[in-house]
Amino acid sequence: MRETFDKELVQLHVRFAEMGMLVNEAIFRTVKAFVDHDQELAKMVIQNDQAINQCENQLEKMTLEIIALYQPVTSDLRDVITVLKASSDIERIADHAVSLAHATIKMKGTHRIPAIEIEIAKMGEYASQMVADVLDAYIKRNLKHAYQIAQRDLFLDQELAKIKQLCLTKMQADQKAVVSGSYYTLVATYLERIGDYVTNVCEWVVFLKKGEIVELNPGNED
Repeated sequence: MRETFDKELVQLHVRFAEMGMLVNEAIFRTVKAFVDHDQELAKMVIQNDQAINQCENQLEKMTLEIIALYQPVTSDLRDVITVLKASSDIERIADHAVSLAHATIKMKGTHRIPAIEIEIAKMGEYASQMVADVLDAYIKRNLKHAYQIAQRDLFLDQELAKIKQLCLTKMQADQKAVVSGSYYTLVATYLERIGDYVTNVCEWVVFLKKGEIVELNPGNED
């Protein structure tokens, strides 16, 4: 019985890692699509989201079946529950990647503001790295890195405020910047939200390792 449970738990973690790789790829591609004004790459991100949704559904099914069949307790139960919760958060990260891809497509032909796009590129690359790092921390169950990654979310909060101000200034000065400025603000908001969900995954790493439900960045709401 225990051996069978352990094998199914391994399969659960393998599937989670596969979903993580898909989400990580989606973030990388959607940021690159925005920075390069690449419509086709943005469309690819949207099309590939179905595979991520399927992964989440499979993980949910697997976790519920494991709980029903084996009725795990203590650390085993935490292990299973954490996969269920963390997979939900990384699926939401993928949803924001899709939203960013849609914004990239809709921005075609709008007035571009290089100074703001530089800031968004920086923010996007930072968010993308956070996603890669938190997935690594989760798979390796690295508590120290989870705490450190959560703290990095503050940079995205600061960048969002900075970009909002830049957009407001440009929109007030130039009527042509109104539409693009609105999209830039929206894109920066998507990236900031990705940081919030990364923080959520960090919190699940803490739960997995210590059995404690914590709030690493109080003030950020889902």
